[in-house]
Amino acid sequence: MRDCYCTVNLDQEEVFRTKIVEKSLCPFYGEDFYCEIPRSFRHLSFYIFDRDVFRRDSIIGKVAIQKEDLQKYHNRDTWFQLQHVDADSEVQGKVHLEMRLSEVITDTGVICHKLATRVLECQGLPIVNGQCDPYATVTLAGPYRQSKKTKLKRDRQPPFDEVTRPCSYSKKSHFDFEEEDVDKLEIRVDLWNASNLKFGDEFLGELRIPLKVLRQSSSYEAWYFLQPRDNGSKSLKPGDLGSLRLNVVYTEDHVFSSDYYSPLRDLLLRSADVEPVSASAAHILGEVCREKHEAAIPLVRLFLHYGKIVPFISAIANAEVKRTQDPNTIFRGNSLTSKCIDETMKLAGMHYLQVTLKPIIEEICQVHKSCEIDPVKLKDGENLENNMENLRQYVDRIFNVITKSGVSCPTVMCDIFFSLRESAAKRFQGDLDVRYTAVSSFIFLRFFAPAILSPNLFQLTPHHTVCASFKESYMATFYDFFNEQKYADAVKNFLDLISSSGRRDLKSIEQPILLKEGFMIKRAQGRKRFGMKNFKKRWFRLTNHEFTYQKSKGDQPLYSIPIENILAVEKLEEESFKMKNMFQVIQPERALYIQANNCVEAKDWIDILTKVSQCNKKRLTVYHPSAYLNGHWLCCKATCDTTPGCTPCTGGLPANIQLDIDGDRETERIYSLFNLYMSKLEKMQEACGSKSVYDGPEQEEYSTFIIDDPQETYKTLKQIIAGVGALEQEHAQYKRDKFKKTKYGSQEHPIGDKSFQSYIRQQSEISAHSI
Repeated sequence: MRDCYCTVNLDQEEVFRTKIVEKSLCPFYGEDFYCEIPRSFRHLSFYIFDRDVFRRDSIIGKVAIQKEDLQKYHNRDTWFQLQHVDADSEVQGKVHLEMRLSEVITDTGVICHKLATRVLECQGLPIVNGQCDPYATVTLAGPYRQSKKTKLKRDRQPPFDEVTRPCSYSKKSHFDFEEEDVDKLEIRVDLWNASNLKFGDEFLGELRIPLKVLRQSSSYEAWYFLQPRDNGSKSLKPGDLGSLRLNVVYTEDHVFSSDYYSPLRDLLLRSADVEPVSASAAHILGEVCREKHEAAIPLVRLFLHYGKIVPFISAIANAEVKRTQDPNTIFRGNSLTSKCIDETMKLAGMHYLQVTLKPIIEEICQVHKSCEIDPVKLKDGENLENNMENLRQYVDRIFNVITKSGVSCPTVMCDIFFSLRESAAKRFQGDLDVRYTAVSSFIFLRFFAPAILSPNLFQLTPHHTVCASFKESYMATFYDFFNEQKYADAVKNFLDLISSSGRRDLKSIEQPILLKEGFMIKRAQGRKRFGMKNFKKRWFRLTNHEFTYQKSKGDQPLYSIPIENILAVEKLEEESFKMKNMFQVIQPERALYIQANNCVEAKDWIDILTKVSQCNKKRLTVYHPSAYLNGHWLCCKATCDTTPGCTPCTGGLPANIQLDIDGDRETERIYSLFNLYMSKLEKMQEACGSKSVYDGPEQEEYSTFIIDDPQETYKTLKQIIAGVGALEQEHAQYKRDKFKKTKYGSQEHPIGDKSFQSYIRQQSEISAHSI
């Protein structure tokens, strides 16, 4: 048996790690990880590690998916065979190379060819054992072999430091050869990391360039992606290592400036006012998408961004209630309405959820009292009555914190619940309970219950907990504890409060909301006159009131920055300390320099710190992208530490902590969905025509669409198809223009960039076809 965990990596940089599943050869993780990808990458990789008794981790195998292949596996469960992890194949980074060929006449009068090869710089090299001290060997390979070695590019750095500056080499490697040998020769550049370990230097990657590239011109210069070593060794059978099941969802949106989206965006935002709502653009998106949540996610984000979510959800909910025949089935299906409300609660209610449930769930996980009441599963020495009492106390406390939290429920959720309650009460006037069940089906079944069952998915705990359901027979006795009038009254009062129109309690006490916490490395701020400004690992904690750090979790804060004192939060250029993933929190008197564990975490911290401090009155408009060291700013060379910044601050973000939404990006996503399902839009147009003309029995292929008013729906469909077509033309033109301007071998598109190579092939085919 093995104790295994899995990591998610962008190339070789770890950005997420699962829990350890102990004593299993078929571990199930069931963990979700979502991130905005903050930098370019070549592979999305997954490594499986085995932890042994001495807490040393040995690698079992990996799955590496090339960026251009991610679409093949988009949003579907796939089993991948684990591959062996071989140091010669673990490469990342790119190299800027220059070659120059010249004729030289020797002392004897013989004409000789001299090749000068220069490794100008490298970028994105991996960190090996906490360091990167690279050097290159340049070899002229052919009938005879010559080899040169550059100087080692070593940077002084603390043990946790990471090289971030591109490595520059100025030394040329010269080779002499005869002209007739040109076609037989190739230049090979190998990158190595100089290691202090006895095992020797680590291979970082190689390039192989045939010398005939110099046939056209005597000089040649290009960027290359480093490649794995081609050593001709036979790979081991992949089936020996087992396999890994993944579901990868990867989307890449190319977003234009706002004015491009005006026609489609305006059409979508008018949806709440269209009569009937089934003829609106937003409702039509829900009709043509294969899964309702595909449509719900961008729609909710777009309507939230423009402050129109409540009228839109009210309109589609009212239409659904009118179609519902039985009050017991109200909002029970996976309709566009239910998916949109789910998504709204997830976005607007995340902090409400955390402030309500996190303290009690953390306590349950830490104290870990036994709550097993299945007689079959009781362990030796456990008492059924004691376990029953433990569970009753926990459920009672969770019940109380939920039913007393009504005053904290976000206003947007309350306004939606008020609308649901009114629609249901009007539709089923004889059922007095429907005004409660319409709301409880969302707030309990779709909001609190999933968070309690899977708290890790809502950032309430780092790992899964195990919960029983009320369906088992042994739960019947337990259920009787809560079948009392006081509990029913508490639920009714809570539902009344969160579904009241205009609910505003200005006297509610605002308690600090924990937004993010975790270990990072910070540079000493130099508050003492003398002493080294070294780097230390600290536990950072951000609430909507203050940003603090302490030695360990739970300790007293060593330093606190009130949110109103944060003047800007920006990346720190890597040259400052030769360290990756650094950012700065700028205050009136000084900047706090911090290093996150990886690029994803750095982006998360910068985003949330920026959002929470966005409304501060004294926010800066300019900043220094590099540090103040040795008496001057590294960026602008100004000598006074109070000199105003030399670079404009990055663009502002919405002040609302949980709603960082780009309306243009969401409209682009909706355009992509409409474009993907264009055949269904056309089918829906046919269905409108069929209904208008015949008004008889529907053809079966059209019966899946909800069409209440064929003529209005047809008009909207016509506008959608026109808007999508216009955007499609803009994208095609942009790609053509970019194709003309892009140089293969540039820093943005190094030689070896397979995604760009396939893009070139596509554009060439399109050009040939259009001619």
